[in-house]
Amino acid sequence: MFDPAADRSQPAFWLERQQGRLPGLIGVTPVAIGEGWIEGRLDLRPELRAPNGFLHAATVIALADTLCGYGCTANLPEGASGFTTIEVKSNYLGTATEGSLTVRATLVHGGRTTQVWDAPVVHEQTGKTIALFRCTQMVLWPK
Repeated sequence: MFDPAADRSQPAFWLERQQGRLPGLIGVTPVAIGEGWIEGRLDLRPELRAPNGFLHAATVIALADTLCGYGCTANLPEGASGFTTIEVKSNYLGTATEGSLTVRATLVHGGRTTQVWDAPVVHEQTGKTIALFRCTQMVLWPK
Protein backbone atom coordinates (compact mmCIF):
# COMPACT_ATOMS: atom_id res chain seq x y z
CA MET A 1 0.00 0.00 0.00
CA PHE A 2 2.69 2.52 1.01
CA ASP A 3 5.63 2.71 -1.42
CA PRO A 4 8.54 4.58 0.18
CA ALA A 5 10.29 4.84 -3.21
CA ALA A 6 7.38 6.65 -4.90
CA ASP A 7 7.82 10.38 -5.50
CA ARG A 8 4.94 11.63 -3.38
CA SER A 9 6.12 15.23 -3.84
CA GLN A 10 4.76 15.37 -7.40
CA PRO A 11 1.11 16.32 -8.07
CA ALA A 12 1.03 13.82 -10.97
CA PHE A 13 1.62 10.96 -8.51
CA TRP A 14 -1.54 11.93 -6.59
CA LEU A 15 -3.63 12.60 -9.71
CA GLU A 16 -2.92 9.08 -10.93
CA ARG A 17 -3.41 7.46 -7.53
CA GLN A 18 -6.79 9.13 -6.85
CA GLN A 19 -8.48 7.91 -10.04
CA GLY A 20 -11.62 5.92 -9.21
CA ARG A 21 -11.53 7.09 -5.60
CA LEU A 22 -13.34 9.94 -3.85
CA PRO A 23 -10.75 12.68 -4.61
CA GLY A 24 -10.79 11.77 -8.30
CA LEU A 25 -14.57 11.47 -8.40
CA ILE A 26 -15.12 14.97 -7.02
CA GLY A 27 -12.25 16.48 -9.02
CA VAL A 28 -9.57 17.39 -6.47
CA THR A 29 -6.49 18.69 -8.31
CA PRO A 30 -3.21 18.84 -6.41
CA VAL A 31 -1.17 21.72 -7.88
CA ALA A 32 2.12 21.86 -5.95
CA ILE A 33 3.70 20.13 -2.96
CA GLY A 34 6.65 21.21 -0.87
CA GLU A 35 8.25 20.67 2.49
CA GLY A 36 5.44 21.29 4.97
CA TRP A 37 2.80 22.51 2.50
CA ILE A 38 0.56 21.53 -0.41
CA GLU A 39 -1.70 23.49 -2.75
CA GLY A 40 -4.71 22.27 -4.68
CA ARG A 41 -8.03 23.25 -6.17
CA LEU A 42 -11.50 22.02 -7.03
CA ASP A 43 -13.80 23.28 -9.79
CA LEU A 44 -17.34 23.60 -8.48
CA ARG A 45 -20.25 21.97 -10.28
CA PRO A 46 -23.91 21.36 -9.39
CA GLU A 47 -23.46 17.76 -8.23
CA LEU A 48 -21.18 18.98 -5.40
CA ARG A 49 -24.07 20.92 -3.85
CA ALA A 50 -26.46 19.80 -1.13
CA PRO A 51 -30.20 19.47 -1.90
CA ASN A 52 -30.69 23.03 -0.58
CA GLY A 53 -28.57 24.36 -3.48
CA PHE A 54 -25.55 25.39 -1.38
CA LEU A 55 -22.14 23.77 -1.52
CA HIS A 56 -22.22 20.52 0.46
CA ALA A 57 -20.09 20.68 3.62
CA ALA A 58 -18.67 17.25 2.77
CA THR A 59 -17.29 18.65 -0.49
CA VAL A 60 -15.25 21.20 1.44
CA ILE A 61 -14.04 18.56 3.90
CA ALA A 62 -13.16 16.12 1.11
CA LEU A 63 -11.05 18.77 -0.64
CA ALA A 64 -9.20 19.96 2.47
CA ASP A 65 -8.77 16.52 4.04
CA THR A 66 -7.50 15.03 0.78
CA LEU A 67 -4.83 17.70 0.39
CA CYS A 68 -3.79 17.41 4.05
CA GLY A 69 -3.48 13.64 3.61
CA TYR A 70 -1.33 14.03 0.50
CA GLY A 71 0.78 16.62 2.31
CA CYS A 72 1.12 14.38 5.35
CA THR A 73 2.25 11.44 3.24
CA ALA A 74 4.77 13.59 1.35
CA ASN A 75 6.15 14.86 4.67
CA LEU A 76 6.28 11.69 6.77
CA PRO A 77 9.31 11.19 8.99
CA GLU A 78 11.99 8.83 7.69
CA GLY A 79 10.97 5.21 8.28
CA ALA A 80 7.25 5.86 8.81
CA SER A 81 4.91 3.47 7.01
CA GLY A 82 1.89 5.78 6.56
CA PHE A 83 -0.72 7.71 8.52
CA THR A 84 -4.35 7.74 9.55
CA THR A 85 -6.56 10.71 10.32
CA ILE A 86 -7.58 10.90 13.97
CA GLU A 87 -9.39 14.26 14.06
CA VAL A 88 -10.91 16.81 11.67
CA LYS A 89 -12.54 20.15 12.36
CA SER A 90 -14.08 22.61 9.97
CA ASN A 91 -15.57 26.05 10.57
CA TYR A 92 -17.71 27.38 7.72
CA LEU A 93 -17.59 31.12 7.06
CA GLY A 94 -19.45 31.21 3.75
CA THR A 95 -20.31 29.20 0.66
CA ALA A 96 -19.94 29.20 -3.10
CA THR A 97 -21.87 27.55 -5.92
CA GLU A 98 -19.79 28.52 -8.95
CA GLY A 99 -16.13 28.98 -9.77
CA SER A 100 -13.46 27.06 -7.91
CA LEU A 101 -12.01 26.52 -4.48
CA THR A 102 -8.32 26.65 -3.60
CA VAL A 103 -6.48 25.34 -0.59
CA ARG A 104 -2.96 25.87 0.71
CA ALA A 105 -2.54 23.38 3.53
CA THR A 106 0.39 23.88 5.88
CA LEU A 107 2.01 21.62 8.41
CA VAL A 108 1.55 23.23 11.83
CA HIS A 109 3.12 20.39 13.81
CA GLY A 110 5.29 17.60 12.40
CA GLY A 111 6.16 15.21 15.20
CA ARG A 112 7.20 11.57 15.32
CA THR A 113 3.68 10.38 16.24
CA THR A 114 1.36 13.11 14.95
CA GLN A 115 1.06 15.83 12.35
CA VAL A 116 -1.36 18.76 12.51
CA TRP A 117 -2.39 20.52 9.29
CA ASP A 118 -4.30 23.77 8.68
CA ALA A 119 -6.09 24.18 5.36
CA PRO A 120 -8.11 27.36 4.74
CA VAL A 121 -10.54 26.86 1.84
CA VAL A 122 -10.82 29.94 -0.38
CA HIS A 123 -13.19 30.81 -3.22
CA GLU A 124 -10.69 31.45 -5.99
CA GLN A 125 -12.67 34.10 -7.88
CA THR A 126 -13.54 36.29 -4.87
CA GLY A 127 -10.61 35.54 -2.57
CA LYS A 128 -13.10 34.94 0.26
CA THR A 129 -12.23 32.27 2.83
CA ILE A 130 -15.25 30.00 3.05
CA ALA A 131 -13.92 27.49 5.58
CA LEU A 132 -11.15 26.95 8.10
CA PHE A 133 -10.11 23.30 8.28
CA ARG A 134 -7.70 21.58 10.67
CA CYS A 135 -6.83 17.92 11.01
CA THR A 136 -4.58 15.71 13.09
CA GLN A 137 -2.84 12.73 11.52
CA MET A 138 -1.36 9.83 13.47
CA VAL A 139 1.95 8.71 11.97
CA LEU A 140 2.14 4.93 11.52
CA TRP A 141 5.32 2.89 11.95
CA PRO A 142 6.20 -0.63 10.80
CA LYS A 143 5.56 -3.35 13.38
